[in-house]
Amino acid sequence: MTDSHTKDLMQAMAQAIDEAINGRPLPAEKQFGFVLLIFAKDGEAGNRTNYVSNCDRRDILAALKEITARFEGQAAQSGRA
Repeated sequence: MTDSHTKDLMQAMAQAIDEAINGRPLPAEKQFGFVLLIFAKDGEAGNRTNYVSNCDRRDILAALKEITARFEGQAAQSGRA
């Protein structure tokens, strides 16, 4: 997949996900946030993951910390997500 194709595909998926979880037309104040991560499993470390989201980076970071804690079997950390 080319970078341009990946970007276009991810933006189309983001629009579809956002409308599916928040309704159409999209409300000004969205109830649900999401982040979609796409990565090449054999990609170079530090340069293989792309993401698209409908929320702020701090919300993404809180959500990633929460899911990482779940994956690692720890209690959930506090945050906005």
